[in-house]
Amino acid sequence: MKIATTYGAQVTLLEAVPVAVETDIARGLYQFAIVGLPDKAVEEARDRVSAAVKNSGFASPKQKNQKVIISLSPADLKKEGAFFDLPIALSYLLATGDARFAPEGKLFVGELSLSGTLLPVRGVLPIVRGAAKAGFTEVYVPRANAKEAALVEGITVYGIDDLASLVSHLNTPAASPIKKMPATEIRYVPAETTIDFSDIKGQEFAKHGLLVAAAGGHNVGMYGPPGTGKTLLARAFAGILPPLSKEHVFEVTSIHSVAGRLEGDLMTDAPFRAPHHTSSYVSLVGGGSSPKPGEITLAHRGVLFLDEFPEFDKRVIESLRQPLEDGEIHIARSKGSARFPARFILMAAMNPCPCGFFGTKVRRCICRPTDLSKYTRKLSGPIVDRIDLWLSVETIEYEKLADRTKSGAPSAHFKERVKAARERQAARFAKYGRAISTNSEMNVRDLSLLEELSPNAKAVLQTGAKRLQLSARGYHKMLKLARTLADLDDQDAINERHVLEAFQYRPTLESMR
Repeated sequence: MKIATTYGAQVTLLEAVPVAVETDIARGLYQFAIVGLPDKAVEEARDRVSAAVKNSGFASPKQKNQKVIISLSPADLKKEGAFFDLPIALSYLLATGDARFAPEGKLFVGELSLSGTLLPVRGVLPIVRGAAKAGFTEVYVPRANAKEAALVEGITVYGIDDLASLVSHLNTPAASPIKKMPATEIRYVPAETTIDFSDIKGQEFAKHGLLVAAAGGHNVGMYGPPGTGKTLLARAFAGILPPLSKEHVFEVTSIHSVAGRLEGDLMTDAPFRAPHHTSSYVSLVGGGSSPKPGEITLAHRGVLFLDEFPEFDKRVIESLRQPLEDGEIHIARSKGSARFPARFILMAAMNPCPCGFFGTKVRRCICRPTDLSKYTRKLSGPIVDRIDLWLSVETIEYEKLADRTKSGAPSAHFKERVKAARERQAARFAKYGRAISTNSEMNVRDLSLLEELSPNAKAVLQTGAKRLQLSARGYHKMLKLARTLADLDDQDAINERHVLEAFQYRPTLESMR
């Protein structure tokens, strides 16, 4: 009998943490103990592992009447989930002599069924990326996770079906039918969208505003009577966003893999999240006793669509302040703190009042003054100030709705313009050595480096800022918006027309009622 060590890993927050799995076997009455701050799922691994070992053709600890102690190191890290079933089983078999291999440089991840079959786990991509950074050369994962794992370069990935075949491979690798996984190529498949911009009648002003928002990554708000197409425009907006870059594919796929929301092997399109207005504070921003990512992190590098914006709890709305400004969310709880990425395009849709018809010619508003005041107070000045474009979505005449012909340019046309504008931005940021991808991400220093205003444009900007009494943040947002409009026009300098158009997207809160 001897001590044997294998290596596993788990995802803590969004980062992978390697864990050493040590096994000590002694003679005596049967005992199978797991130490090192295991949670319930890890504690129950002793029963899954015992059954999997027995049903894979090896003698289990109970059959041998052994005292087995499994230590998971570092001992002060809370171990969670079923990541450790496979390394525990292999560590035990290595200690008994049934498995004979050098564990150095090898990392094992996977949940075991009672029959010994390997079941998929969440968070494989960040685990494999972390393993490569930590110096591991080989990683063994369930076959269902193998394509996701093979996205990572610089490490050999093996997809495993069951415990018995893995032990055979490790004992005699030359004779094993298990081969390393070929590298997974990122294939960009055009996303299927049910709504095209040409399907939406009228609303040309709103469509152009959404084009600007997509091109520069700007936050956008839409307001107007119910049933005018705000939700349709939001759904169509997702179809004009360009595919994610390679680095962003890894970033977004890792987040959704950890959250257990990954559909397929990877995500190549910008995520579109649309939580209901009854969603809780924790579900939106993340948190819990052990902090977990929320909707704003799942929308990272994509869109967070909040329909019926003022109907969300005020605490939820105000919680958007930090992520809209910094692109990340800080969560502090009694059991620890977390920092999650949250750089998304906020798309908010709202009615002018609770009944939806204040200031319209469609129907008479039936809201009481107190209802109007309460509704407006849900949106504080700081939140309104963080939204770059406000778009009025007006009622469409019935004659236009009855027309079956397409209305305006299709989404494909908008998408090409967005792609061209973002390529201009990427080239400009690369020239100045900035690791950002859209104009909305520019900070004050970036603006001083990158803004190129004509004298007339500068005069118009200063005059308009004084009349609207813009805050410093609002002033900078006008510059970023004007820069995006110039990029859409394929121009290096921001001229007077770009600044004037930027101001028309900046109404006061009172004009929205």
